[in-house]
Amino acid sequence: MVEITWLGHGTFQFKLDSGEVVLCDPWTDGPTYPKDHQFDRIDAILVTHGHFDHIHSVVPLAKQFKPPIAAIYEICEWLGSKGVENCCPMNKGGSQKVGPVTVTMTEAVHSCGILDEGKIVYGGEAAGFVITFPDGRRAYFAGDTNVFTDMGLIAEMYAPELAFLPIGDLFTMSPREAAVACRLLKANKVVPMHFGTFPPLTGKPEELAGLIKDLDTEVWPLEIGKPVQW
Repeated sequence: MVEITWLGHGTFQFKLDSGEVVLCDPWTDGPTYPKDHQFDRIDAILVTHGHFDHIHSVVPLAKQFKPPIAAIYEICEWLGSKGVENCCPMNKGGSQKVGPVTVTMTEAVHSCGILDEGKIVYGGEAAGFVITFPDGRRAYFAGDTNVFTDMGLIAEMYAPELAFLPIGDLFTMSPREAAVACRLLKANKVVPMHFGTFPPLTGKPEELAGLIKDLDTEVWPLEIGKPVQW
């Protein structure tokens, strides 16, 4: 089993039976982050892209816990310039073991500039991850993206059982595009993310559920700060 905790916006914690913790896109001072959540350990961090709401807390957490960090090459270079150790650079199509999981970097359709001292610096490209857990199950963590037809290839090559998809609209997919993503991915369950944090992020899980009633895919809305078992 894997314990999954949504920490608001696009931040997720995966805790394995071994106790090891994998953290995706940490943003610990976001408006919906559960302030009572504490980290006892972090064994891996995955970063999908360089926007502040996905990378803002990587540097302090990396310096505190010193976990391996998987990200696209340019983000790893930037993190290294900030004194972060244990960066594990990669690029799309590549796979590597990061802490207790194996990750494969996938495409994402989004921008990736890093806000650094008031200026936007180059952050490579946005990406997603297929995460293979020690028990062999796979999850697709899309990061910020629009739908793209190669999600069908992700389904064909990796067959993820669980997918994490943004639905907020404006900066990512809305439920309309996410519904098409569900049809391409064919995952058993989909966890909506990146919605409701700010007023413009208007997409709602029930909208997505209504658009895919004909599929075998279940929309699995999580409650911020409440662990669930998968």
